[in-house]
Amino acid sequence: MIQTIVFDVGETITRDDRYWASWADWLDVPRHTLSALVGAVVARGEDNAEALRLARPGIDIPAQYRAREAAGRGEGLDESDLYGDVRPAMSALRKMGVRLIVAGNQTPRAGELLRELALPADLVVTSGEWGVAKPQPEFFLRVMEVAHAAPSETLYVGDHPANDVFPAKDAGLRAAHIRRGPWGHLWGDSREVVDAADWRINSLTELADIVRS
Repeated sequence: MIQTIVFDVGETITRDDRYWASWADWLDVPRHTLSALVGAVVARGEDNAEALRLARPGIDIPAQYRAREAAGRGEGLDESDLYGDVRPAMSALRKMGVRLIVAGNQTPRAGELLRELALPADLVVTSGEWGVAKPQPEFFLRVMEVAHAAPSETLYVGDHPANDVFPAKDAGLRAAHIRRGPWGHLWGDSREVVDAADWRINSLTELADIVRS
């Protein structure tokens, strides 16, 4: 029985549209160009950040983050960035007594912005705040520390096979792959994901039925 559900952030509960558009504008690259580069690195199985390095070879991404913040063009996140099924799904799960955690590869600032949205979650935390990022096993050790449930009773939900599904399973957690965003759509029917994921879903509202089963 699932006692705790842990949600990835980008392209699981939030759309990445604003994120990539803001980077394209900052780097003075057409938004379509950067979007295409994101698709290219996804198809190659590389980290999303490689799209920025393709657009600007030699870019120092942490330095550019700091420069954006200093220029007043840092990260932004509000209600419009949430997928429409997030609040209904979380509210239903909360009523069922499920512990809900949001934990993904984001900056400390993104963690602040997520908490300002007052999601019906018991904990919202980011890799930047923990000091360890997916797919490192230490990230999922931290997940298990805050889950307050056995690994077999903890479900990690995400769109990214290499960052979410595979390492969650390696850690002994249950895993649900959501067909959402570039990674979710491109890799959703791959044999590796089909074999590894306990569930494959199209909407977060399907999680309630998983808990009931």
